[in-house]
Amino acid sequence: MQDLWRLSAAEMASLIRSKKVSAKEAATAALARLDAVNPKINAVVDHKPDEVLAQASAVDAAIGRGEDTGPLGGVPVTVKVNIDQQGFATTNGLKLQRDAIAKSNSPVIDNLRKAGAVILGRTNCPAFSYRWFTTNLIHGDTKNPRDPGITPGGSSGGAGAAVAAGIGHIAHGTDIAGSIRYPAYACGVHGLRPTMGRIAAFNAALPERPIGPQISAVSGPLARTIGDIRIALAAMSARDYRDPWWVPAPLEGPAVPKRVAMCLNPDGLDPVPEVKAAVADAGKRLERAGWTVEEIANTPPLREAADLQTKLWLGDGYEAQLEAAEREGDPGALACLRGNRAKVHPFDLSKALTRRATLTREWLAFFENYAVLLMPVSGELPFPDQLDCKDEASFARVWHAQLPQIAIPFMGLPGLTVSTGLVGRVPVGVQLVSGRYREDLCLAAGEAIEAGGTPSAAIDPAG
Repeated sequence: MQDLWRLSAAEMASLIRSKKVSAKEAATAALARLDAVNPKINAVVDHKPDEVLAQASAVDAAIGRGEDTGPLGGVPVTVKVNIDQQGFATTNGLKLQRDAIAKSNSPVIDNLRKAGAVILGRTNCPAFSYRWFTTNLIHGDTKNPRDPGITPGGSSGGAGAAVAAGIGHIAHGTDIAGSIRYPAYACGVHGLRPTMGRIAAFNAALPERPIGPQISAVSGPLARTIGDIRIALAAMSARDYRDPWWVPAPLEGPAVPKRVAMCLNPDGLDPVPEVKAAVADAGKRLERAGWTVEEIANTPPLREAADLQTKLWLGDGYEAQLEAAEREGDPGALACLRGNRAKVHPFDLSKALTRRATLTREWLAFFENYAVLLMPVSGELPFPDQLDCKDEASFARVWHAQLPQIAIPFMGLPGLTVSTGLVGRVPVGVQLVSGRYREDLCLAAGEAIEAGGTPSAAIDPAG
């Protein structure tokens, strides 16, 4: 049982529940894996081994008493460094927040712990969680374990790199413009951005967020199997009164016809051939699994939604964000804000929210006819690392390619990245989108795509 870190969360939970492996053995294996590979990739930037082992011992004691320890009983998971975990700094990749020590847990941490998970460590993100690359001035660079020359994604780059390298069985991430879906894509794992309101979140250690992030930023899971995404979603979405946007929606909705709209080139994205091929291949896998796949020329508006989401994300309180970024001095954060200034400032919040209702209605009407939309995650394969800081043309290239990620949060819709394979050693995947609170449809389609290809597996970091 030496390679416990290779197992899925479901397998690990089953072994612990049946007392074939103790939670302490699982935690010890996870810590050993962290020690072995994290120095090469810098995915986990804070952890306390004694606390990890104490959590595991508590699970073992509960099992010994005959108690139900939950669906994740004893399973090591990681959490992003931008959510409150009692006794740890909620840095969000910032020197400015190195002393923001949480006195309580985020609802996400509490819900994971209630489900029996053992919190293994805290994963890296770019400063302010702004970018699709993961480096900052407090924790340093995170490397992609599949290829150090490409981005691990962002902003949950540490989460994607950790779960791909077998550091934990599930990773927590957050997503306001692709920050779960892109690291999953770049690292060759799966990642779910749930519907806004599905997973309760709150950071008592930090000021209340502006309205833009409140209605478009979400927490969600990354994992190596869709089954583990499903378990993690159920665990993380439990009620917590601290989030006024939380919705008690069922995890399974009514049955609908298994109809898929497949769009290879949404709203002028012009993806590279490898991306189009991945989407077409995923469509064939769905057809073989009994889904009806209809290729469509275009989706409801994506580009307008992406432009408005960029404004909602960066334009709401732009001057204050820029002033904080200047104090931090992070080059990537400054490039993000300065590069988008003309697009997002000045910002008319009322106008954006009015338009949001119209666009959301169009998308919800679309999902009356289709269970899911299948389309690219990005217009390109994962970028060379730090490409957005190279020059203005590269910055524009990155933002253009990320259109399918940026748009979806504006309508509050769920989006699932499914890893589908490799181009050389560079990962590729697809994105599934569905109507609000229909993560179940994304997951069902995702499982069919996953079953039709080579499963994602934990890897040793590449040199």
